Amino acid sequence: MGRIIVEAAEALLDQEIPVLDKGFVRLVDYLGGDQRIVQAARVSYGAGTKSYRQDRGLIHYLLKNEHTSPFEQVVLTFHAKMPIFVARQWVRHRTARLNEISGRYSIMKDEFYVPEVDSMRHQSLDNKQARADEALDRTQAQAIVDEMQADQKQLYGHYEAMIEKGLAREIARANLPLSLYTEWYWQIDLHNLLRFLRLRLDSHAQYEIRVYAEAMARCAQAVAPLAYEAFEEHQLGSIQFSRAECEALAAVLRGESPSLEGKPLATFEAKLARVQATQSIEPPEEPSMPTS
Repeated sequence: MGRIIVEAAEALLDQEIPVLDKGFVRLVDYLGGDQRIVQAARVSYGAGTKSYRQDRGLIHYLLKNEHTSPFEQVVLTFHAKMPIFVARQWVRHRTARLNEISGRYSIMKDEFYVPEVDSMRHQSLDNKQARADEALDRTQAQAIVDEMQADQKQLYGHYEAMIEKGLAREIARANLPLSLYTEWYWQIDLHNLLRFLRLRLDSHAQYEIRVYAEAMARCAQAVAPLAYEAFEEHQLGSIQFSRAECEALAAVLRGESPSLEGKPLATFEAKLARVQATQSIEPPEEPSMPTS
């Protein structure tokens, strides 16, 4: 059987999806799609032996029950350009292959990430690693943005001067800030891409990496729309409860007060609020159990 062609993915190939002020995500290549997932799961059957409805049911069943290996048969290759601090969050997802531009071999471009004034926020008081919803005073925010730009310009000027004096590129780059843009090719299978997306599409993820996840999600949906539908249903749109939270949920259903208190109680109540927020959304059609 020849290479699987997915028309929606073909339309996206080599198209830059703009991200942040100077970044992008580009789908360079892909291998497989929904059909490949089904083939891998039904390895003893030929193509065309099942209907679209049955294929959809199988993909939902596989993802819901964490039978992940068929999703590893689908591979996506991205070319992405992002600030270094975003890349350092991104690279924590180690189940991928990447080639990044090197400041040892290349002169780094004079391209830095500058946040939008409206995105400047206070430090969150209840989340040590995140920003709060409250924005800085606009005048103060603009002054900080201007200061960032001035610092970036000065540091890049120093970098250029070091290079002109003959300093090795690998040493001169050490003085460049994390806002500098870098680029890489990133190849990952669909199973691990969906794990990446589940974490980085979350509202608690840092905005600057979340927008890259949104662009990559668009590509994943184009390559394997049924798999992405199942991902949205069973993972992205789901809520996980711990054992203690399940006991608390049972108490609530009995009309009793949960035994949790403090931060665990607040976390549990936040999850309940998310459940209540989805009540007005009509659930998708329940996929049928696949047959062998």
